[in-house]
Amino acid sequence: MPVDVIFLEPCFPSNQREFVRALHSVGARVTGIGERPEGALGDDLKRWLFHYEQVSNVTSPVALERAVKWVQRRVKVDRLEATVEAHVMAAAKVRESCGIPGTSVHSTYLCRDKPAMKETLRAAGVPCAQSLGSDDPEALREFAGQVGFPLILKPRDAAGASGTIRCDDARELELGMKSLGVGSGRSIAAEEFIEGHEGFWDTISIGGRVAHEFVTHYYPNVLDAMRHRWINPQFISTNRIDSAPGYVEVKELGRKVLSALGLGTTATHMEWFFGPKGLKFSEIGCRPPGVRAWDLYAEGNEIDIYKEWAMAVVHGRTSQSLSRRYSAGLVALRPERDGRIAGYSGLQEIERAFGKWIMDVHLPPAGTPTQGVEGGYMANAWIRLKHPDFDELRRMLDLTGKTVKVHAT
Repeated sequence: MPVDVIFLEPCFPSNQREFVRALHSVGARVTGIGERPEGALGDDLKRWLFHYEQVSNVTSPVALERAVKWVQRRVKVDRLEATVEAHVMAAAKVRESCGIPGTSVHSTYLCRDKPAMKETLRAAGVPCAQSLGSDDPEALREFAGQVGFPLILKPRDAAGASGTIRCDDARELELGMKSLGVGSGRSIAAEEFIEGHEGFWDTISIGGRVAHEFVTHYYPNVLDAMRHRWINPQFISTNRIDSAPGYVEVKELGRKVLSALGLGTTATHMEWFFGPKGLKFSEIGCRPPGVRAWDLYAEGNEIDIYKEWAMAVVHGRTSQSLSRRYSAGLVALRPERDGRIAGYSGLQEIERAFGKWIMDVHLPPAGTPTQGVEGGYMANAWIRLKHPDFDELRRMLDLTGKTVKVHAT
């Protein structure tokens, strides 16, 4: 009998189709549920999907449950999968209401609500920043007085650095609270600022057991990268995770987090800091990382990572070994000013120097409107490279960021 899997929003963002392709390739019968009309799917998705249901809002548990129950009247649904942060809670609620295995509402809530997440992990002995969740300005001011500045404010259910604000003094605290809606009924997360290097640990886990794991480093840390236009930030997936002793503590910390949050068969994305106060947990999501980090893992380890995820979901096992042959990374190339792309310089030098190590390049054509710094690492131009030696790759990415210029008018 085929394994029937429902997959949420198969055609947007664009790499969602890779999950559908992989599920189909390992023998699943895939039903897609999304907001776009069936005509928007394209020939490949139509071929990979057994059925497609359009709903008005894929984040609405009511609309989603109605569609899922329609499917259940026709087939026995074995899995309901969501890989986008905004979709995971609706998926969890419908799993429970429809009796489908997968990440629970409670575990999903803990992965979404930053203060509850950290409270649970502190109780399990996981080192975390001090934090508070509150909609009371006075309580947040009192927390700032206890912890001191700098202080981090963010939405309780933010993904990554989305909506995150650093406050260096009382005036910035007041501005930050106002911008996030405190005083208007909105509860936010306030956290102690942790000094140190920032990275992330990602897994494909099966029944709570880590089947594949990866570590990626940010240069510089995300908040710095999102504050300054002149920075061409990077993130680099290391191939030293199994050989360098420094990663043992990260891997042990991550496994403790997965256990405490009750995460079973799922992709995970965990952010961490290491600095004067040692290794500290930052946050985790029960879904794959953004910014197409999985592309780096696939290239660096010579695997089809989407197929590995699909094998975990459908068959409860993986099928490929990780080669750890390459480190792989991205450098974001930011326009010199807001406006429209006018052209590029320095590309030929980088192509001559690193041609065989260039994975791919994204260069919006002349006339394309620029995106602001807050748009993230892939908002404008970028280049991805790989190399067997992590330190050499970092040098190459540094030089690429200094050499390639994005001109705007």
